[in-house]
Amino acid sequence: MRVICWQWGRRGGGPRFAMGLRQGFEEIPGATGLLSLSEQAEVLHAPGAPVNDLPFRTYEGGASLIGRLLEAPFGVGPLSRRVGALAPGLAVCAMPALLDPLMTASLARLGIPYAVVAHDAVVHPGDHLSAPIVGVLQRRLLGGARAVIALSAHVAAELAAQDIATHAVAAHPPFLFGPRPPAPFSHGGAVRLLFFGRLLAYKGLDLLAEVLAQPDLGCEVRVVGSGPETPALAALRGLPGVRVENRWVPEAEVGDLLAWADAVILPYREASQSGVAPAALAAGRRVIATEVGGLAEQVRGCELALLCPPDARALAAAIRALPALAGDGAAAPESGWRQLAETILAASSR
Repeated sequence: MRVICWQWGRRGGGPRFAMGLRQGFEEIPGATGLLSLSEQAEVLHAPGAPVNDLPFRTYEGGASLIGRLLEAPFGVGPLSRRVGALAPGLAVCAMPALLDPLMTASLARLGIPYAVVAHDAVVHPGDHLSAPIVGVLQRRLLGGARAVIALSAHVAAELAAQDIATHAVAAHPPFLFGPRPPAPFSHGGAVRLLFFGRLLAYKGLDLLAEVLAQPDLGCEVRVVGSGPETPALAALRGLPGVRVENRWVPEAEVGDLLAWADAVILPYREASQSGVAPAALAAGRRVIATEVGGLAEQVRGCELALLCPPDARALAAAIRALPALAGDGAAAPESGWRQLAETILAASSR
């Protein structure tokens, strides 16, 4: 079977997730994986850029998005012809995005079923991207799917509360940003601790500031990602040994950022799951995470993961334990994409 994996986001983990998923289908005997990314996807300009079998022009900003939405009814016919030329038997939305209705309308015209990988079910506090229209679009997307695959039981339960059926629950596979980096602590200096990702309220930046204000942690800390300036970020900037970098991190830099760290900290107040955690585990980095939502089930049982309640003292104790754990554990295996692809095929064949 030919399976096309589409994800039309320009930046972030969505396009990379679609790349991994396409590779998973390629590993299944008798299956062929195809990929559809935005022409503006950042991964297309990073090392190891994939073949984009169905390039799609998305948008550059707010005004451009409005223009693309107005053009959408006229784009279904041309897009359906392009999709039909690839002859897929199944399409998979690797992560929902704003222009997905064009793809689903094209698939409906061709009679091709689709599956959706659901990363989130509800909006996160402070997430400016989660306007009401996004929730409406995702609900319609999931409602028309042959199969919905949640990336955690937590997300599946939240979808069920919205009367949306989940057909399978799967784990977020690990993925590497470039070659596997040198082992943690090989730099010979103080413990290097990294917070990486969008700098939003639910990520627990206020809790992180409370943790790092405790004495005798003896670590060097980088807080890297993009988000609004907040009192929590101001508090972090005022702490010794902490560097805050409020900026977008290009794909090409993510591997070096993880290589710099000995451990990644996820002090989240709530979570559906995390894309940072599997990237850190694949790079052989320890992950200190709070036991909240789907994050707990995602990393529980991983040798490199340390789970804590969302409490400053518990998180500080985990940080203090890091030097004694140097050399313990092993990086997450670079497998899992084939297993996810097989799960999607099984759920879609119902």
